[in-house]
Amino acid sequence: MNDTMVTLVGNAATAVEHQLTTAGVPVARFRLATTVRRYDRTRECWTDGETSFYTVRSWRALADNVAASVAVGEPLVVQGRLRVREGEQPPERGGQRWFSAEVDAVAIGHDLARGTAAFRRVTRARTDPVPPQHRAPEEPPDAGPAAEVPGPFQE
Repeated sequence: MNDTMVTLVGNAATAVEHQLTTAGVPVARFRLATTVRRYDRTRECWTDGETSFYTVRSWRALADNVAASVAVGEPLVVQGRLRVREGEQPPERGGQRWFSAEVDAVAIGHDLARGTAAFRRVTRARTDPVPPQHRAPEEPPDAGPAAEVPGPFQE
């Protein structure tokens, strides 16, 4: 539980690649570009700093929704677990070490500070992992003392 959670604000730098794993789980991948903006006091204007690129991965329903909603250049906010990978190129390609920053996203949305969006809820067929014969019996909605006492959101 010692994951490094990050929130990134940037633009989609590549098109979303949407695939299914061999187990049939949807996964989506794209690159996010984040550029620091600083105020240059000598020139009295805003300037762009360095741009960092992150590989963003999402899974299952989030992957399906990202593939249907995100296009290159759109401003996004991404929250997820930061992973830093490293490796080495083969000797025939120079043999240099490389590092890659990746985010396993838990939430992705359009940056509403830079535009508007129209949310559409997606309804999917529910696949119930618990067979009916193993479920606890349901109580009628008006049964028991809990139904007589209003909850915190009831009047």
